[in-house]
Amino acid sequence: MGPRKNKAFVEVNCAAIPENLFESELFGHEKGAFTGAAAKRRGRFELAAGGTLFLDEVGELPLQLQAKLLRTLQEKKVTPVGSEKDIQVDARVLTATNKDLKQMVAEGSFREDLFFRLNVLELIIPPLRERRGDIVELVDFFLKKYVVSPITFDNEAMAQLVKYNFPGNVRELEHLVQRLVTLVRGDRIAISDLPPEIRESQTRSGLLSKRLADVEREMLIAALDEHNWVQTRAADALGISERVLRYKMARTGIKKGG
Repeated sequence: MGPRKNKAFVEVNCAAIPENLFESELFGHEKGAFTGAAAKRRGRFELAAGGTLFLDEVGELPLQLQAKLLRTLQEKKVTPVGSEKDIQVDARVLTATNKDLKQMVAEGSFREDLFFRLNVLELIIPPLRERRGDIVELVDFFLKKYVVSPITFDNEAMAQLVKYNFPGNVRELEHLVQRLVTLVRGDRIAISDLPPEIRESQTRSGLLSKRLADVEREMLIAALDEHNWVQTRAADALGISERVLRYKMARTGIKKGG
């Protein structure tokens, strides 16, 4: 929504660029600056002028480059490899990482001053297992992206996907959908088509769900017993509303004297 919205958006995958080429990639280089530099090249900061530079997997940046990135962010200028002249740059910098940068700072593998310089506004995206409601919409999105002819997940298969923890998060889900639409014959993906680790998660999920339900039921009964089955007081003790308590009692079959 800002003034940079129609300007360049330049992406850099910090984990995919060899360390010896990273400085050239970010800041550019002059012709002949190193072996293979057959022509002058602008760096990503210059290409993002007036717009946005997105540094993905910023936790992979080598310490030496972290210092140079910090200088660029503070002084808003870069020095191309092989050049003696600074170039002014104006780009909004966004970064992303799946690493714990605070822990890396404590371990000495990420500069503290760079961390605080980047951490102006932090957005934490929970793992997919903590936002299972997104799985159905993401599956629909990836189906539209990869299918040639109409294909869907049946209800049982979709329910199983929602139960699975997806340690690889959205990328794992995307690759799963891509693989299934390529290999499955027919227009419906059944639970039998899912990989073993996802199919077998049903048993583990079922056992965990039952155990949690049993613990919850015991806590409800204990609170009700302690407060002589006065639901208002039991609900207050549990930190829930009386309406929620009644719902949970009905769902778990709890009745006074039952």
